Amino acid sequence: MGTLREHGHEHGHEHGHEHGHEHGHEHAAGIKGLLRGVFAPHSHDAADSIDDALEASSAGIRAVRTSLVVLGLTALLQLAIVVVSGSVALLADTVHNFSDALTAVPLWVAFALSRRAATRRFTYGYGRAEDLAGLFVLGMIALSAVVAGYEAVRRLLDPQPVENLGWVAAAGLVGFLGNEAVALYRIRVGRRIGSAALVADGLHARTDGFTSLSVLVGAGGVALGFPVADPVVGLLINVAIVALLRGAARDVLGRLMDGVDPALVTTAERALTACPGVREVRAVRMRWVGHELVAEADLDVDPTLSLTQAHRVAHDAERDLTRAVRRLTRATVHAYPAHDDGEQLDHVHDEHRVHSHP
Repeated sequence: MGTLREHGHEHGHEHGHEHGHEHGHEHAAGIKGLLRGVFAPHSHDAADSIDDALEASSAGIRAVRTSLVVLGLTALLQLAIVVVSGSVALLADTVHNFSDALTAVPLWVAFALSRRAATRRFTYGYGRAEDLAGLFVLGMIALSAVVAGYEAVRRLLDPQPVENLGWVAAAGLVGFLGNEAVALYRIRVGRRIGSAALVADGLHARTDGFTSLSVLVGAGGVALGFPVADPVVGLLINVAIVALLRGAARDVLGRLMDGVDPALVTTAERALTACPGVREVRAVRMRWVGHELVAEADLDVDPTLSLTQAHRVAHDAERDLTRAVRRLTRATVHAYPAHDDGEQLDHVHDEHRVHSHP
């Protein structure tokens, strides 16, 4: 509950609001920008405009559901190739793709939970379930990196002949196209609704796509007379997976630590400072709860204002704040009477601490 403290009295004002606001970011150009977009999709913790938190959760569920269907069809196509070719190695890769498709289920459950209303036990709602699902996704990406690295080193130390090159290349192409399509879709929706977990799940699909790509490229190298191409490409793909893991871990773990892009805080401070009646912005605190952004702000206002007038300043400040910061769903503004005398200000702080106890 927001507070206005004036001559020993407190006043609260809190507002939940949802809407979009455009602001620009610099993007690297050329090959560097392309690689950055592949390995660490640009987000700056800002999502594109979407109507409300409920719609965002529904969009997340649609993304997970659709991608599950696409990955299922991809695995079925690979299974058909396995049946025709009789390759045991391809069968193992197909089973791996089936299991990876099911890793989206925890995220589906998390989005469904986030739609539930807050309770007296979970007073902030169930949005954190999405961040916990993001941890599971990180674990799966890390596991993919370990498995891919192990297989690449094993094939490098103990080369094995690759048979059915045509079928192997076909399976690799199908796996890459299916997983990359899902990766692009998940990342795009994840950025649109502000979900770090869904973006991470998109990066997980991309790691599987890279693995399939290594199969395709390796088969091509073997066909050209370079048998070592298979494990070498596998090692290079493993490096790419580690790079993807680093970017995903930064975003997911940052959310769990209540981290936000400093640019969002700067935008909030500028919007509040420009609000009529606000003398100074003491502090701005922001955090993500799942795909919802919430904020609190402490403001100094003119001490001669009446309670009603100060209430209006707080109301206008939160309105300007939600207009300035994209994806902000809840804002709480605390307004305090400004003091020019340092000793008098310290006394007010002490009085506030006293009043914070029964």
